[in-house]
Amino acid sequence: MFGVIPKVVWSRAVACDEKNRVELSHNCLLLDSDGGGRATILIEAGTGDKLDAKMSEIFGLDGVTAESAMRDAGRDPGEITHAIVSHLHFDHAGGLTRRVREGETPDWTAREAWQRSGDAEGVKLTFPNAEVICQAREWADAIANDAVMTRTYFADHLEPLKLKLADGRERLRLVDAPEVYPFTRPPHRAEMPPGRLEDRCMEVLPGVRVFRVPGHTWGQQAVWFTDDRGREVVFTPDLLPTVHHAGAAYSLGYDVEPYVSMVTKRWFLHEAAERGWLLVLDHEPGVATVRVRANGSGWFDLEADEG
Repeated sequence: MFGVIPKVVWSRAVACDEKNRVELSHNCLLLDSDGGGRATILIEAGTGDKLDAKMSEIFGLDGVTAESAMRDAGRDPGEITHAIVSHLHFDHAGGLTRRVREGETPDWTAREAWQRSGDAEGVKLTFPNAEVICQAREWADAIANDAVMTRTYFADHLEPLKLKLADGRERLRLVDAPEVYPFTRPPHRAEMPPGRLEDRCMEVLPGVRVFRVPGHTWGQQAVWFTDDRGREVVFTPDLLPTVHHAGAAYSLGYDVEPYVSMVTKRWFLHEAAERGWLLVLDHEPGVATVRVRANGSGWFDLEADEG
């Protein structure tokens, strides 16, 4: 989780168990537009329930999923009209499908063992009425399995997205937000992207914009919206998974381009501080909502905001 940062350093701030595991969360957001009358939007879907017992133990999963959290809140997964995922690794998009339950017919069945993320051959779409929105680059890389990790893009949470919605519309909507650095060379360490952030955004739903934050994957995206209290909220993917990843070099060991993650983090935190964003961190197990402040030393601090 901390890439090149050695355990002797990161363990001063983050406790781990006897297996060197640190506590993380699968944070997801449920947005109701116009009180739920026009759109019900899920941001991020977590791992879901398809991993087998061995892998569930390795990752220390507690059995809570985006679906079960919705039901516990008195909401029906069938209400979701749109699901926006930051990227398609299993711990962010695996929850878009689930195990088949007694009396159900699979929506999609794996033909080969390698297509399964666990021991379930057939899967159901968890949010059957949801259009799924992700970056076209992320989809291309996921289908090609272009990742540092050998088992993170699984067919059983990707291939079912090719199934059409009940009304005949495409379930998967691929968007293509502009590149951050449209150069033929790598960006310099402290180089800010050219132009305005607004010019690199795409409005995918009324009041909901996405923009690319490359490094962890090439097509990773953040989600930007204004809530009913007038706060500018940005759902932050694996560029900044926890409050302990604010440091420039604190990138993940499975980033496809750790240097790009570091460069991206600089301009992202600068934008967050300048614009007063409320960030929602995707894996933070504590207070997942934070503000960003310039600290006078050329970098930034994160301050918890539970308001």
